[in-house]
Amino acid sequence: MISKDDIEAFMKMEEFYDFDDYQKKAIAYAIYDRKYRVVYPSLGLASEAGEVADKVKKWIRDGTVDKAAISKELGDVLWYIAVLANDLGFSLSEVAKVNLDKLDKRQKNGTIKGSGDNR
Repeated sequence: MISKDDIEAFMKMEEFYDFDDYQKKAIAYAIYDRKYRVVYPSLGLASEAGEVADKVKKWIRDGTVDKAAISKELGDVLWYIAVLANDLGFSLSEVAKVNLDKLDKRQKNGTIKGSGDNR
């Protein structure tokens, strides 16, 4: 869990990226053939999410965690999300807002727990 102190320390960092600024910079590294738009970043996202899961699995198995390594994998996940969103015509801030709106609605409806997209 991230503490309030962690968030405050992060906010004091000299270089702070907003979602859209990060996305614009991340797209510069998208060197895949454009005929694979959407497909390439979708596959990369699944692969990198699997790497995050693998590191967490090893944490459970070994009892030790390399948070820095997990952070690097999360950065890769973020890159693929940024590029995929761009390929679909969305800014990261739009994706984030839609997600928070959805979660807010679920919380207000008392459906934050459970499963299914339409709750």
